[in-house]
Amino acid sequence: MNLTTTLVCLPFAGAGASFFRKWAPLAPEGLTLLPVQLPGREERFSETPFTEVGAAMDEACPWVCERLDDDARVALFGHSLGAELAHELTRRLVARGVRVTRLFVSGAHAPRDRSVERISALDDAGFVAGLRRVAGFSHPAMNDPELLEIMLPLLRADSRMHEEYRSRHPDRLNVPVTSLRGRDDTLISAAEAVRWAGETSAGFDYAEIDGSHMYLTDHTASLLAAIATALQPADSGSPVR
Repeated sequence: MNLTTTLVCLPFAGAGASFFRKWAPLAPEGLTLLPVQLPGREERFSETPFTEVGAAMDEACPWVCERLDDDARVALFGHSLGAELAHELTRRLVARGVRVTRLFVSGAHAPRDRSVERISALDDAGFVAGLRRVAGFSHPAMNDPELLEIMLPLLRADSRMHEEYRSRHPDRLNVPVTSLRGRDDTLISAAEAVRWAGETSAGFDYAEIDGSHMYLTDHTASLLAAIATALQPADSGSPVR
C-alpha cells in the first residue's frame, strides 16, 4: 500500500479492543489499526454497556475523530455485531467530513429486513445455550462459571444490540463496501453477505477467506492482506465476485 490508512476496528459481541491490538505485528506496511473500546469491557469494565448500536456509535464517534489527523485516510472494519457498529460509525464519520475510503463488513447480515435469533431475554441457561448457537465460537466465559457470571451483563447487552439493530437510513452510503465471509461459515450465507451491496452507491466487493464464522481468529494475516489489497488506490470498488 502506497498510502497510510487508519483502520478503525469495531468488536464482535463480547470482545474488546485487545482482540485487534494483537493484530498489529501482522498488519501490512501502511495499515495502522485503531481499535475502539466500548463500555463494559476490559479497561472500561466498570461502565454500563450499551444496548443500542446508534447510541454506542454516538459515543464512539468523537473519540475516533480526536485520534485522526485532519487529512487521514480512514477505513472501518467490523465482524458480526462489529459490522453493524462499523456501518453506523461510518455514517457518523462521513457526516463530520471524515474521508472514509472503505467500509469492511465481515460475517454479518445486511442491516435491513434482517432475521436473527433473539436470545437476550432468555434465562441464563437458555441464553448461554443460545449464545453457543449464534456466536460461532465458544467465549472463554462459557466454560468458567465465575467468569460467566461477571460477563453475562455484557454478553446480554451485546446480544440485544445485535438483535434490535435495523438500518433506517433512507439514503445509501456513499462509501465503497467490501463484505467478507469465512468460506465455511454456517451462520451467514454467501447470499446474505452479498446483500450488503444494497447499502452503497459507491462500489461493492465480496470476498471469502478460508475458515468458518470466526475465520478472523485463525486467518488474521489473510484477512489483513485482503483488506490491504482492497485499499490500493487503484481500487474503486470492483463488482461482486
